[in-house]
Amino acid sequence: MQIDFELLKKYNVAIPRYTSYPTVPFWDSHIDAQRWISLFKKQFLLNNSREGISLYIHLPFCESLCTYCGCNKKITTNHGVEYRYLEAVKKEWQLYLAIMEEKPVIRELHLGGGTPTFFSPENLADLLNTLFKDANIPSNHEFGFEGHPNNTTIEHLQVLYDLGFKRVSYGVQDHDPEVQHIINRIQPFENVQAATQMARAVGYESVNFDLIYGLPRQTAQSIEKTILQSISLRPDRVAFYSYAHVPWTSKGQRLFDQDDLPTPDQKLMLNQIGRTLFTQNGYQNIGMDHFALQGDLLSTAANQGKLFRNFMGYTTHQAQLLLGLGVSSISDVGRGFSQNHKTLQAYYRSVDAGQFPLSKGYFLNNQDMAFRQYIMDIACQSKTTFKKADYPLLEQFSFPVLAPLASDNLIKFNPDGIIVTDLGRYFLRNICSAFDLYLLKENNMITSKDTFSNAI
Repeated sequence: MQIDFELLKKYNVAIPRYTSYPTVPFWDSHIDAQRWISLFKKQFLLNNSREGISLYIHLPFCESLCTYCGCNKKITTNHGVEYRYLEAVKKEWQLYLAIMEEKPVIRELHLGGGTPTFFSPENLADLLNTLFKDANIPSNHEFGFEGHPNNTTIEHLQVLYDLGFKRVSYGVQDHDPEVQHIINRIQPFENVQAATQMARAVGYESVNFDLIYGLPRQTAQSIEKTILQSISLRPDRVAFYSYAHVPWTSKGQRLFDQDDLPTPDQKLMLNQIGRTLFTQNGYQNIGMDHFALQGDLLSTAANQGKLFRNFMGYTTHQAQLLLGLGVSSISDVGRGFSQNHKTLQAYYRSVDAGQFPLSKGYFLNNQDMAFRQYIMDIACQSKTTFKKADYPLLEQFSFPVLAPLASDNLIKFNPDGIIVTDLGRYFLRNICSAFDLYLLKENNMITSKDTFSNAI
């Protein structure tokens, strides 16, 4: 679908990505640990035996700094840090096991970073075996990890496969040598090709590529080549992210000049090139930034209205409890969020003292829960139905925003609810923002343009 350029410009505003609601900038700067523990225990007992839990483990170390990256990471070439960190994660796991009244069922597991493949296969196996010995693993589990094409070895792939991992996501970003040089992520296409082929030879069922548009020195010609090279390897899924230039929070982004970035108009063009190439080559747009081959489980879930979204992105598993382990990890227990300490020192200090390493969080009220559901419905099913009890707030805040969206044919809107049009699926973040009461209220003290990346 060709989209009017002026429409893209109109909606290219700073808004959240909505992996949670309320979004992290609106959380409280502290959290009541006892209240969190009580809520966790309640949600665990409600969901563990029925659907299991999702587990995210943050592995923060990288050997070199990728200057585009806004993730929580620690740069070091000293692999002696592995043991200390993994022992701390085990201690945090034990803290949670102590408040679980039955054996946890790990239905979904994701290793993120940083660079999980910074860690040796042996150390990863030791961590996972320690976790698994106190848990049940159902046959229909979904385990995946993030790998760097330069250091993901056949040993990594085999060890994790033997432990039940069937999905791998490679951070590709861009194949162009000039772009790779300026973002300090040098990985020849041959390395990505070899890593992909190794995964499939071992038996991995799904390979995802992360690609980014809007990086410094990217051009229409270079991104077209990057995408066509990537498509030639037929990744099952592709995350096509917008580069978020936030040098005020990510110091590495200060290492290249603002003039190296594509202009806003050029970035919109890069976005259009990517979307067109993916859809022309058999990939379905399943939601914000994500594409999947027809027949992939994500594609099937999207078509059946069974897609779910959490801090790990889109998933087919609708777990109501996501436990994050490790520095800066985020947990979601339905009516509450928590985030761990962001520095290694604070994280180590807490777990060594036998304390949950909680830094900040948020407890949702009934209003939050209602509007969270509207946002998740739109992000995952492209439609939502209004509840009469919410009408006063909807009429005051949401309806004035939805009206122009309807005029631009992004949604079909009536007092019962909305349906996102085919055109509107390219503007899901904007449509979700119509239900973000924290963003819409004038006294929120948060400036969107200084907090969130642009929608496109």
